[in-house]
Amino acid sequence: MKTYKLYESSTHAWLVFGRDPGKPSQIIDTNQYMVVSKDNALLIDPGGIELFSAMLTTVIKQVPVEKITHLFASHQDPDIISSLGLWDQALENATLHSPWLWESFIRHFGMNNITYSPIPDEGGQLHLDDAMLRFIPAHYLHSSGNVNIYDPKAKILMSGDIGAALEEPEAPIYVDNFEAHIPKMKTFHQRWMPSNEAKNDWVSRVRELDIEMLCPQHGRIFRGDDVGRFLDWFESLEVGITQKALG
Repeated sequence: MKTYKLYESSTHAWLVFGRDPGKPSQIIDTNQYMVVSKDNALLIDPGGIELFSAMLTTVIKQVPVEKITHLFASHQDPDIISSLGLWDQALENATLHSPWLWESFIRHFGMNNITYSPIPDEGGQLHLDDAMLRFIPAHYLHSSGNVNIYDPKAKILMSGDIGAALEEPEAPIYVDNFEAHIPKMKTFHQRWMPSNEAKNDWVSRVRELDIEMLCPQHGRIFRGDDVGRFLDWFESLEVGITQKALG
């Protein structure tokens, strides 16, 4: 599993882990993110149970395990949080931040030591020492309870499945040709995003943010002008289309 540094300042840093050539071939490649501040670290969508060993090995090369005091799950999918039961055994004092709607579901993955902190529908904030992160509502994209993370200082939006694409493990971490990237994400968004109204509400909300990097949970990261290109493309895309309609 590879590690990429997306941002670093005097208060905190952003890392992304992914492009795992050792993953089972039937498992979709995922991006796991971590925000590291002075005394704390936040794991964002830490991954499925099958990735736990690789994730733990990779993460502890960056921070001691006792520094991981927060986890975040954007929604309930197993590729995002089915590793929870193993993190629950590895972490002595941690809190999981996730939409309130999914607490009773997510606890099925195993949660005896980690504390659940439910995120309300309207979002909220999380302070990591001197870093402040915002929880941005992204409901029905694709989960009925879904939240993004925005860092106003780093100008990073971790967008979960919004912007996701199907990529090979050897693919670059950043989008380098937006038009060529569209076929890798079009069908996914049309099928897995059920609501044009929710989509357009999210686009309108996100356009008010200052974003330099839009970081999905699958595929490549959008940066610079490609952030605006993605928002324009997504806004114009008709979603909630069945496989039969897709042909």
